[in-house]
Amino acid sequence: MKRLLICAMVALSGVALAQPEINGGPVNVPYDGVVDGVYITEHIPTKRMIPYEFVREADVTWSKRVWRVIDMREKINHPIYLPFDYYDPQNNWVRNSSRWSLWTIMKHHILNGDLDMFSPDNPYDYTMRDGDQFKYPIVPEEGKSYYTDSIFRGTAFQYLGKLGPQSTTPIANEYGEDSVIYLPDGTTEYVYPPRDTTWILSKDIVQYRIKEDWFFDKERSVLDTRILGIAPVTYLKDDNNQILGLRETFWLYFPHCRYIFNNYFVYNEQNDAQWMSFDDMFWKRQFSSTIYKESNVFDREIESYRTGVDALMESEKITEEIRLFEHDVWNF
Repeated sequence: MKRLLICAMVALSGVALAQPEINGGPVNVPYDGVVDGVYITEHIPTKRMIPYEFVREADVTWSKRVWRVIDMREKINHPIYLPFDYYDPQNNWVRNSSRWSLWTIMKHHILNGDLDMFSPDNPYDYTMRDGDQFKYPIVPEEGKSYYTDSIFRGTAFQYLGKLGPQSTTPIANEYGEDSVIYLPDGTTEYVYPPRDTTWILSKDIVQYRIKEDWFFDKERSVLDTRILGIAPVTYLKDDNNQILGLRETFWLYFPHCRYIFNNYFVYNEQNDAQWMSFDDMFWKRQFSSTIYKESNVFDREIESYRTGVDALMESEKITEEIRLFEHDVWNF
């Protein structure tokens, strides 16, 4: 009987090895029955998200809203930035088999219709930069995605990539002549090759901007913070590939992103057995950032009244004000 029980346990473990139940994120099972390691790394891809503590308005005695920039050039932020993705000559999207960058995760779930983008600009007045208020959603039809909704596909690609210039040379037909199509009104039109498409890749992301609230909850007696939104930032370039500035691609509502980020690995340089999730990383604040705006009566950024080192000093001043508030609560 004991031997039969052991055989049954081995058989069940073999089934689990061949077909692990994974909710999301890459795992180290490249092929049925093959594990790239000592064990299946299934904790992060299958774990459930820890909800935020409920907060009542009456319990918040102080709060401050700040906007931060996470620079991808800083080494501490490389787990967010790497590994890179790319497209092969057959236009297949190639991604790392064990972990993805934050941009790869965002793009994958936007294309699948799991995350809603919000335009960074007011579609009626491009001089207004109020997209971080999540007022201009870019979403597919209910139950559809980038692959099944043609209208959403045309709109979303403006935020996920760009189209190259239209060729001025028509496509040649089988006789070597310019291809034409005959329109219903009797006129003809040349047929041109499709415009080149260039997707934004992980290496193109230079910053992430986050919008967050710091607040003191008297019911728990803690100074807490909640990230409300996150936006990837790329370089804004002209037709000659000259950098003109920075461009927010879109905003994502962070509480919705948590359900996705919760099941993807973040690299740990100290211990390969203790990789956390992206949600854990943001919650534990294991990234380097700089405040570029705080809530103010003018609704202006720091760079509008400080530049260079003075802007960095102003950012540190705001950070110190938040720290001093918590310090003064317990020292009287």
